[in-house]
Amino acid sequence: MDHILSIVLFTPLVGLLVLLFIPSSNARAVKLWANIASFAGFLVCLPLIFRFDRTKDFQFVEKADWIPSLGASYHLGIDGFSLLLVVLTALLGFLAILSSWNAIQIRLKEYYAYFLLLQVGMLGVFMALDFLLFFVFWELVLVPMYFIIGIWGGPRRVYAAIKFIIYTLIGSVLMLLGILMLYFEHYSQFQVLTFNIADLLQTDLSGTVQWWVFWAFFLGFAVKVPMWPFHTWLPDAHVEAPTAGSVILASVLLKMGTYGFLRFSLPLLPDAAKNPTIVNIMAVLSIIAIVYGALVSLMQKDWKKLVAYSSVSHLGFCTLGIFALNPAGIAGSILQQINHGISTGMLFLIVGVVYERRHTREISEYGGLLRIMPVFAIVFLITALSSMGMPPLNGFIGEITILQGVFQMSFNWAFWCVVGILLGAAYLIWLYQRTMLGEVPEKNTGLKDLSPREIAVFAPLLVWAFWIGLYPRPFFEVLERPVAQIVERVRPGYYAERNLRNPLASPSPAARISAPVPAGD
Repeated sequence: MDHILSIVLFTPLVGLLVLLFIPSSNARAVKLWANIASFAGFLVCLPLIFRFDRTKDFQFVEKADWIPSLGASYHLGIDGFSLLLVVLTALLGFLAILSSWNAIQIRLKEYYAYFLLLQVGMLGVFMALDFLLFFVFWELVLVPMYFIIGIWGGPRRVYAAIKFIIYTLIGSVLMLLGILMLYFEHYSQFQVLTFNIADLLQTDLSGTVQWWVFWAFFLGFAVKVPMWPFHTWLPDAHVEAPTAGSVILASVLLKMGTYGFLRFSLPLLPDAAKNPTIVNIMAVLSIIAIVYGALVSLMQKDWKKLVAYSSVSHLGFCTLGIFALNPAGIAGSILQQINHGISTGMLFLIVGVVYERRHTREISEYGGLLRIMPVFAIVFLITALSSMGMPPLNGFIGEITILQGVFQMSFNWAFWCVVGILLGAAYLIWLYQRTMLGEVPEKNTGLKDLSPREIAVFAPLLVWAFWIGLYPRPFFEVLERPVAQIVERVRPGYYAERNLRNPLASPSPAARISAPVPAGD
């Protein structure tokens, strides 16, 4: 199938264009079409899974002139890393829209239109192989999310939306400066204007240039992750956003920051990325995020704010794994990004379920829900165990792999990871105890258990959580090649040195990467 990435990318946009012709007065038709369009967006991405060849580099590549005078092109392609994020985006986009069936009652047509546009931007970020095209998609994401928070959010929605847009725009502008530095540095060496990422990889950058470009990229990506201390926009955005907005924000948008570190900062700026000063700064910020996010979660009285701060802690594990700069740390980080999308997406959906029934997120307002909502309580228990990293669920696989990579770098790093894991278990168990166990307050006695539609929203995420927890091998195989290439780019000869130390070891991923395979099907 030709142009499959373009089909995946623009299916939500086609759905949006058709949606514009549906009368706003016909609410049921608007809801049905939005769900059909988002489900179609998920279905068209499935061939990517079955046709993906883990022995090749970027695949399903499409390239066409866009702005030739600037050296910008419409250039798409995916490797194993971006494949997982594209599938996660397509699935969570559909489930978020499905979860909105009863939650959103006003301005439905606009709401679903913004969600479909948001889907296009997120997919484009993970597919773009041209830096200017990547930046356009990166910025496109901000617009619909701003309106989703600002129109359909909570009482402080305008404040949260403005804070979100200001933080992310400042980071984006600084990231653009870094992109332009690379762009003009490449031109000075080759006399060719290009935003092609593969071409920019050939640029010989001095240590000083790499240093400044790294920090320009850092500010753009760190705000999006968000890393401490750039995280303060996140709790407000999560708390005020509608449920579906919180799901997409946590499950997909935050991964754009970690994706940027892995796709751009490490391969394009290898000397800066392995600079001991930078590595130590990134490690300290990540560890602070892990412990701080968990401690603040323990203190929360608002159910949604607790989950929001847990994201700060969980993403700290991901950034720490990245800057372990070894295969276990990076592979674990990528897998944990997917795990976070699954488990935290479910946690926000769980908050949305109780909020629709009680219209309060105060933890003290709940208790004893296990007795009156047993199916819901079981789903919540599995989700909590997934988030805290208990086997046989997905979180365990990601955390143990990150720990392996981090321990190779520093025992102290690994120690603080363990502290973060223990604190994560504490706030999740305490949350479950306060909401699911104990006596049932009189005002909760009439609450209904999960509906078939709500079960359908949780089901694919639960299946995915158990799949990764019980049989993670396919995911590691898909990630093996891109991870090996990142490691070899930052630490040349890493695999050769390891094989010399252990001649009986099985062939490394790098040993199977000879000349680059032509990008394409």
